[in-house]
Amino acid sequence: MTEITLVVKQSCETCTLIEPIIRQIAEHFNLRVICQDTQDFPTGLPVEFDASLEQSYRLRIEVVPTLIIQKDGIETSRIFGWDVAAWEALLGIQFKSDLPKFRPGCGSKTHDPGMQERLAAQFSGHMLAARRLNFENVDDIEIGYDQGWSDGLPVVPPTAERVMRMLAGTRRQPDEIIGIVPPDFAPCSIEKIAINAVLAGCRPEYLPVVIAAVEAVLEDQFCMHGLLATTYFSGPMVIVNGPISRAIGMNSGGNALGQGNRANATIGRALQLIIRNVGGGRPGGVDRSALGNPGKYTFCFSEDETNSCWESLAVEKGFSSEESTVTVFAADGMQGLVDQKSRDPESLCRSFAAGLRVIGHPKMVQGSDAFLVVSPEHERIFRDAQWNKQQVKDRLLDLLMIPGEELIQGAGGIAEGLPEKLRSAVLCKFREGGLNIVRAGGRAGLFSAIIAGWGASGSTGSVPVTRQIQS
Repeated sequence: MTEITLVVKQSCETCTLIEPIIRQIAEHFNLRVICQDTQDFPTGLPVEFDASLEQSYRLRIEVVPTLIIQKDGIETSRIFGWDVAAWEALLGIQFKSDLPKFRPGCGSKTHDPGMQERLAAQFSGHMLAARRLNFENVDDIEIGYDQGWSDGLPVVPPTAERVMRMLAGTRRQPDEIIGIVPPDFAPCSIEKIAINAVLAGCRPEYLPVVIAAVEAVLEDQFCMHGLLATTYFSGPMVIVNGPISRAIGMNSGGNALGQGNRANATIGRALQLIIRNVGGGRPGGVDRSALGNPGKYTFCFSEDETNSCWESLAVEKGFSSEESTVTVFAADGMQGLVDQKSRDPESLCRSFAAGLRVIGHPKMVQGSDAFLVVSPEHERIFRDAQWNKQQVKDRLLDLLMIPGEELIQGAGGIAEGLPEKLRSAVLCKFREGGLNIVRAGGRAGLFSAIIAGWGASGSTGSVPVTRQIQS
């Protein structure tokens, strides 16, 4: 049995133009007419008024008019817009009309701004597994606090429409489980990540970055559970490399470690909210940090890879410059490095080493990893001297070989320190692979920064993890 369906809207000039043609079709066939904006068009014919747009959505209408042919309930062909030759060939009739031979159609109401997400939320509810809340007649600000979703700052209510819009940022399925989030060891789906990305204020194009960051912190070597339970200062930090960082407008320049950039701020915040809302990692519970740090709200930036003479962090980790990656690091807050006088690599390395020596404690060795964030002005000093990143790292590690007599308990009148048996040893401040270097920051200012890591860095605690970002 052949079924013919025509979807129109009265506000479309092409649809009103072909009204006589619609009547001719109805004379020859049992025609089903669906109108998106009124029940009185075309006049004199039975019309299904698709006020909710459910039918148009289920028929995947993008343009009106759209003519659909079905046989035994299976679609065999469709035409959109007005093309007299195509319509006559499809229907096998000759139209009696002096209408123009061709006119483009109009956009379907299902594709009005925000409508696809609204319709998907309403008519494809099976895609979302999370419990539904009614956000009508509630305070948009207070509901985040009332439901326990907030990190202390206001959050965006995760309506079904907003979640569907967020999910459009990835090709991965909403029900895909990417891992188990500590401390509650709760399964984390793409949908749950999308919900928290909405809460954080992300745009859909940020979602693949957030997903990759979650995947990275859930790897065993990152030790997310231990990071939560420690009384130390640290929390997850995200560094983004590759084309996606530029495509979504991340900040790697001036104030890269500060406020003001939506992508930086919301990606890092989304990760923290997932740890809180999915995994249950909340201050006063398993999160036992004595002081914490402001980065536990959000800590995310991208590396400045433009016109750099150095390999990026991602390339160092084995990825190509055309691949997009996230690197997660168990980070403390930022410590500034000021050197406005050095004009040669040796002097600048000595300044950097002096700052690196004191992280955690001047006597702490092979405990905390660290990221050295070198500003473009400081990098230029190394560039002019043709020092690559590995040369800088090697010289810093040489300068950070420390005699044990300076590190033992009581040395310098400080009770803190290493056992007496290590007096004659010479120890490096960092474990092998524990010092990383990235370039970021404004083009003016001879300022760089140290981001120290958890005091339990390394195989007994946390190591940085780099993951490729999937769309």
